[in-house]
Amino acid sequence: MIQLKPNAKTALLTPTSMGLRLTPEDGQPFHTANRVNMQVTSAESNVVSVASHLGLPVKILSKFVEGSPVSRLILDNLAARHIDVEGPHIPQGGPWGYRHQFNLADSGFGSRGPRVQNDRAGEVGRTLSTEDFDLERIFVEEGVQVVHLSGLIAALSPETGKFCLDIARIAKKNGSLISFDLNHRASFWQDREEELHAIFNEIASLTDILVGNEEDFQLCLGVEGPEAGGEDLAAKIDSFKGMIANAKQKFPDTTVFATTLREVVHANHHLWGCIVACEDEWQIVEPRDIYVLDRIGGGDGFVGGLLYGFLKGWNAEKSAQFGWASGAMAATQLTDYGQPADEEQVWSIWKGNARVRR
Repeated sequence: MIQLKPNAKTALLTPTSMGLRLTPEDGQPFHTANRVNMQVTSAESNVVSVASHLGLPVKILSKFVEGSPVSRLILDNLAARHIDVEGPHIPQGGPWGYRHQFNLADSGFGSRGPRVQNDRAGEVGRTLSTEDFDLERIFVEEGVQVVHLSGLIAALSPETGKFCLDIARIAKKNGSLISFDLNHRASFWQDREEELHAIFNEIASLTDILVGNEEDFQLCLGVEGPEAGGEDLAAKIDSFKGMIANAKQKFPDTTVFATTLREVVHANHHLWGCIVACEDEWQIVEPRDIYVLDRIGGGDGFVGGLLYGFLKGWNAEKSAQFGWASGAMAATQLTDYGQPADEEQVWSIWKGNARVRR
């Protein structure tokens, strides 16, 4: 079962590259819009926001552009989300130097699905390296209960891949649990397959909680699994369980394996479920109807809720339920991350209780 490091200063830590998302108003497509909403985002900060909003001490490791108004916007937003930040600020280096990533993403509506384009040229987060941080202080002197690593950061550049490996190694050595969300992106892997397979397999071998969909497990780790899409999710649950069984054989020291289940009826109506395998127990949330304001960040919300449950000492069943509901909550908000007011609000979603609370 999950065993947490006692007396650690930080409950949940993640390395990330922060940026901005630009989203047209009223669900409009980007190419027709003349007004957009701007929000601070990253997949990894989306994950830790569940725990930070519910009062646990959370930290991100990142990198910022010195004197940039975008950096200031990001830092102010993270402070409002109760997230501690550590990382250097480096000079922009002129108009063609470093900057933070931009995510151009509409929400979709009805029969028209969302579209996302990533603009990551000059991204300062690609330079994240071990030399930027005092990992001995963070992991040995202060202590971390759970480290969350993302395949997005591990594959961002050769420097960030080494950085994630170094974090995984020192975390494992010092009793921190490691969560790894595989997050395969084909454009990141192009012409780097051999290099990244080696990095991802080593991180996975050190991981306590391994998360991914059917494509992630197969493309990142070479684990046999079902084809993406096709038959309805309920009919595919056995094949998903087979994929996780194959992953267990390859990574016998990993305690928890998890995957989300999503079937898109239309952009604002999904069937949402999950599978969590903890040691020899299977927790399966059969796909249920959820209504979607903006789908981006739902998977991150699931991981955030699952990790929150383990940090609270809950069993796998309760943690899986809270993860499912945290992902469903994120889909009801225009931010990429869920912002629960309290645990009760999340549990109301799990129970299907949308009545007003006065």
